[in-house]
Amino acid sequence: MAVIKDIDESQAPLLDHLIELRARLVRCVLALALAFGGCLYFADPILGFLIQPLKNAFPAGEGQLIFTKLYEVFFVELKVALFAGFCLSFPVIANQLWAFVAPGLYAKEKKAFLPFLLATPVLFLMGASLAYYVVMPTAFEWFLGFEGTAGGLEIQALPTANEYLGLVMQFILAFGMSFLLPVLLLLLHRAGIVTRAQLVSARRYVIVLIVAVAAIITPPDPGSQLLLAIPLLLLFEGSLLLMRLTEKRRKAEDEQAEETQSAS
Repeated sequence: MAVIKDIDESQAPLLDHLIELRARLVRCVLALALAFGGCLYFADPILGFLIQPLKNAFPAGEGQLIFTKLYEVFFVELKVALFAGFCLSFPVIANQLWAFVAPGLYAKEKKAFLPFLLATPVLFLMGASLAYYVVMPTAFEWFLGFEGTAGGLEIQALPTANEYLGLVMQFILAFGMSFLLPVLLLLLHRAGIVTRAQLVSARRYVIVLIVAVAAIITPPDPGSQLLLAIPLLLLFEGSLLLMRLTEKRRKAEDEQAEETQSAS
């Protein structure tokens, strides 16, 4: 098992740190540019993948995406490529940021922070998957339920490609970022900014806040709001459980350390 060294004993001048930061930012930009170029080549299949929830919501053989500006689809494919390229290059970007920050951390801090770094893409992917496979099909079927007739005129859904992509990105980012709630809470708890007791006492306010956030960042259908609010509440309760286990382990370690000191 690799041993994590304690804080690096270096006193590099500020200029060296800035040079290193520039080099790592350049690597991040290059990784994003390469991923963007690759995703741009496959923009049509990626866009086809993102369209599937809407296609499945329409009756078989019906439904279409339109564009009202000649250049609209071109910019839609650019947005798709940039969005997918960032998702693909995120591990490289996170690795470069970690490599820049890690030398300034103690070994204990590295061990504490590394699990959160690893959990971030996993939780984001879980939230994005929930949005794509569960929430979006449900929401689109609900939206299309408003088709029909009114006053003798037919009401038909004709979404534009740009508006649809914006809605899909809103869903994916909203659910992906919201699923990072445990990472944020556990980091605040480990830093001593909040305690488990404070969060437990504020549970009713947290519930109201989660419901309000779900109502704001999701489209205005009750199904999407519930499908975001319920997992967030479960993640909040799970965070409290992890905090309780962490506090018990800390207490046991402190007692063991005190016994060792008293014995010596």
